[in-house]
Amino acid sequence: MKHPQLFSSILLASSHAFVAPLGTVRHGLPSHRFATTTTATQAAEHAAPSMNRAPAKVPVFDEVCDMTGLTLTRFMDGVATLNPELRELCVLFGAINTACKAISNLVKRSQLPSSETLGYQGEINVQGEEQKKLDVITNDLLKRALRFTGRLGVLASEEEDGPVDLMDFDNKEIVIEEGEKYVAVFDPLDGSSNVDAGIPTGTIIGIYEHDESCAIDFDCIGDDCTEQEAACLANTLQPGTNLVAAAYCLYSSSTFLVLTLGKGVYMFTLDEQIGEFVLSKPNVRIPETSSIYSFNEANMDHWDAPIKETIRNWRLGNGKSGKRFSSRYIGSMVADVHRTLLYGGVFGYPGDTRNPNGKLRLLYEGAPMSFIMEQAGGLSTTGTQRVMEISPEIVHQRIPVIMGSRNDVQEIVDAYASWDRDSPMV
Repeated sequence: MKHPQLFSSILLASSHAFVAPLGTVRHGLPSHRFATTTTATQAAEHAAPSMNRAPAKVPVFDEVCDMTGLTLTRFMDGVATLNPELRELCVLFGAINTACKAISNLVKRSQLPSSETLGYQGEINVQGEEQKKLDVITNDLLKRALRFTGRLGVLASEEEDGPVDLMDFDNKEIVIEEGEKYVAVFDPLDGSSNVDAGIPTGTIIGIYEHDESCAIDFDCIGDDCTEQEAACLANTLQPGTNLVAAAYCLYSSSTFLVLTLGKGVYMFTLDEQIGEFVLSKPNVRIPETSSIYSFNEANMDHWDAPIKETIRNWRLGNGKSGKRFSSRYIGSMVADVHRTLLYGGVFGYPGDTRNPNGKLRLLYEGAPMSFIMEQAGGLSTTGTQRVMEISPEIVHQRIPVIMGSRNDVQEIVDAYASWDRDSPMV
């Protein structure tokens, strides 16, 4: 017997709503009813993080079939229905959907003797890092997937020397077409140095709107055109508060795609039997207090005094929570942040005496992951400044990043606020 797909009405999700499954039965087929519940106390508990644009309306599906679940494609169709102005953004997510599946397959097959993705490319990227073949392949794959949507004007990637015009791959002149255009920034394969050891890796993506000041006069000549093109490419240098959407894909025991459109965080898991990302955790919320920290403690002697002292207190159980913390560190940002989102904790790559600005890149690592973390109820800071409010000066700018459970991150922020920089180092 064939069971009919249970289509649902689309409702407007309230801010900070919790999406809870309520069992129902329709047409002899078990299904779930996804409904929103919220209280005035929950809604007022924490003000939504400030952004420079209104959040998208997120659909709530009152009936979801247990046979297939709620797919990412159907979820984005609901977003487009509620937000007609975001239809082109939803097309971009269709490309991200496909690209993450393809990258997941490349990563899984990378260790086979017949794989052409093993080893190094023999080139150095703009970061001074030796590029693995997978870095280059995944960068080209994601770049082309986004380009072929026709909805993207400019992108910036860890593997590119500077912003790339996507409207014409062969001709270096910028061509801006009519219609909604977006700017995409991404790290195509975060943690790629760990692939050979089977450690989880991931893709990080941030999407901005093209600035309205980006306009090309097609009759311009010479230097005038160059200035206009530079202004358009500078669209990539926007603070995180301008983000329209952010997402990451994690390639691990399962393949996950986690996204935010500025109103909550949604986690999808790839069902390889049907080839679709299926909603597995609606409205992800990070615990406000935890007992886990995720730092590379080999660098501890070089950290600022506030971080060293706070982590020492956590290890001894002398922090504000009174809990004794344990350490969990993978070494891939996407993997560490993913675990932190689910279990709570603090992930950080702070600056130190050797790298005062840290190692993580603001534009395509720090800002998109901070957007997701804040939308899940956490905090993200450099120690002294909200990561989302920093405007990048160059595409590959590095910053210190500390993010995670609200109360624990606030403890580090407070430690910095009371720090006397002239006092002896701890």
